[in-house]
Amino acid sequence: MNKIFEIPLYPYTRSPDQDADRPVRRKVVIVGAGPIGLAAAIDLARQGVEAIVLDDNDKVSFGSRAICFAKRPLEILDRLGCGRPMVDKGVQWNVGKVFFDERKVFEFNLLPEEGHRRPAFINLQQYYFEEYLVERARELEADGAPIELRGGNTVTSVQQHVDHVSLEIETPDGPYTLEADWLIACDGAGSPIRAMMGLDFVGRVFEDNFLIADVVMEADFPTERWFWFDPPFNRGQSALLHKQPDGVWRIDLQLGWDIDKEEEKKPENVIPRLKQMLGDEVEFDLEWVSIYTFQCRRMEKFRHGRVLFAGDSAHQVSPFGARGANSGLQDTDNLVWKLKMVIDGTAPETLLDSYDAERVQGADENILNSSRSTDFITPKSEMSRIFRDAVLDLAEHHELARPLVNSGRLSVPCVHDGSPLNGNDALPGGPSRARPGAPCPDAPVGDGFLLDELGDRFILVTFGTDAPDALSESGVIARRLALHTGDDPSGALQERYLGDASTAVYLVRPDQHVVARWPRYDEGETRAAIRRAIGLE
Repeated sequence: MNKIFEIPLYPYTRSPDQDADRPVRRKVVIVGAGPIGLAAAIDLARQGVEAIVLDDNDKVSFGSRAICFAKRPLEILDRLGCGRPMVDKGVQWNVGKVFFDERKVFEFNLLPEEGHRRPAFINLQQYYFEEYLVERARELEADGAPIELRGGNTVTSVQQHVDHVSLEIETPDGPYTLEADWLIACDGAGSPIRAMMGLDFVGRVFEDNFLIADVVMEADFPTERWFWFDPPFNRGQSALLHKQPDGVWRIDLQLGWDIDKEEEKKPENVIPRLKQMLGDEVEFDLEWVSIYTFQCRRMEKFRHGRVLFAGDSAHQVSPFGARGANSGLQDTDNLVWKLKMVIDGTAPETLLDSYDAERVQGADENILNSSRSTDFITPKSEMSRIFRDAVLDLAEHHELARPLVNSGRLSVPCVHDGSPLNGNDALPGGPSRARPGAPCPDAPVGDGFLLDELGDRFILVTFGTDAPDALSESGVIARRLALHTGDDPSGALQERYLGDASTAVYLVRPDQHVVARWPRYDEGETRAAIRRAIGLE
């Protein structure tokens, strides 16, 4: 068993707030020191916004849990300063294979093009991810950034007021009260904060269960995602295999609905299932076992006054497609720059309503894709099963059937079409992948990559046309990044940003989503787009 589970990374220590004569007011309090809460705190602190993280635990999560981290979240983590250790430790992969019975019927490559800094996916145990995030938080704290992790702090009550939130907190030394200008709830699928506020999810719970087993073994399987429909070792069900670091392999086995979960988790029942899949000759050790039930649900709203929900506390999807932690990181990436602008007085509080609008859209997109995957993987009628099996048979030899194969539509970033923050799309022939609302696609620039040049600020990217070095509007300074297609001999910049155009100007917001684009710079248009992007129009 990995000893990291047993090491307190943020042990309880008494805070001066517990000895204050009256409740101390903090800028932002985050409940939950999982990946989403830690990412939010790091993002805030590195921008100078005070972030206090409360958690009833004091160590990383038990078990590998979320393991698949997609390209877009890795790009976000690069900006937070912890993308490199993730990629260095993780197992990189782009290729997935789908089997029906024992036949390979389909293969896909999630990143077939060159010119990206990060791979389509890495596999990495969640406990490593949390450890790297805690280390990054400690680095920031040592450098004087306003971040604090408080383990052994259990929130027992939440009360909203006009200009703050009051929290009652239980500790080993007894209770205390803390106030926050803003509260971010990242306390997981069973969110106590959500329950305290009398809020709930809407959506579907699917009648099926899957066994997750992390096994330590020496195996020569390639570094790919393998998914089986109706395999000989799990007839009538499905299975999934992923490679992780340290010789750990993730195996998911479909069990069906009417099972005794506690019985199925016992090693004496798990091991024979795994031997049936791997063969009696393969030696392995169990590291972690769990059983999950498909759920595709979300809160109706992610913003409730001064309480903002992110990650699993706001939405849940089935694991197929790796949309849980990946979408949670996109939640905080969307939220933090807006919250900073509100705190700084640059933007009105109503800007936070766009967090709700955009990330509810993202959750709905994830839920739709996840539900469709679940329906394909676990047909609910005999006719649905006949259709699925026919698609799998056809896919082996006919390309037209392969888009219908759905073993989990893997996580991609949401394009916020129709966002209230989007400006004009006035670039004739501009590529759809870089339209307003879309995250900027990466591309080579000189010896590096474009996303590193963009950073996390408002920026005006010009391609082969002129513009001022900086433009100040309503408290926002948009600085210019001047590029030419010659900066990238591969042609990726042209293909990903100009398309049929010869020149272009892009306004990009701090989370690297496109606000607006034009063939050339226009000061009035640019000022209007900046005001719109911060909720002033």
